[in-house]
Parts: sequence; structure tokens; C-alpha cells
Amino acid sequence: MVSARKNTDSELKAETEKWLSKIEKEMPHVKENAKNKDFVRNIKAYISDCKHFAKEGKLVLAFEAVVWAWAWLQILRDLKMIE
Repeated sequence: MVSARKNTDSELKAETEKWLSKIEKEMPHVKENAKNKDFVRNIKAYISDCKHFAKEGKLVLAFEAVVWAWAWLQILRDLKMIE
């Protein structure tokens, strides 16, 4: 049981780090404007939350936060509010 938990934790941590790294590379290309500023603020907040939760060892919450950051980024793309 402990081994399975360790494996799940390491996989969750790896996935969180992978997606966090990817979104951090994307964010410099996101141009904030009057129409999307609240969305961009949410993305940045979720990225910050992800880092905070990861530091605290709350891996599920960290992963959820990075997933929400990506969701908001994709919404902006779908609405053509960013390139």
C-alpha cells in the first residue's frame, strides 16, 4: 500500500511539474489587455496556487491548480482573446 501511494505521489508530482513548466513558458507570450485581464489574473493566481500547494506537499491541490490554469488559458484561446 505504501509503495503504491509513493508511486502515485511521484507521478502526480511529475505531471504537475511538467504542466507547470509548460504554462510558465507560455505565459510570457500572453498579452494582457482590457478584455482578458481578469482571465489572465486568474491564470497567474492558479499558477501561484500550484506552486504554493506543491511546496506544502498538497499534490492533488497543486495538480488541480495547474489544470485550472491551463483551462483558463485554453478558454482565452478558444474565445480568440489571445493568440
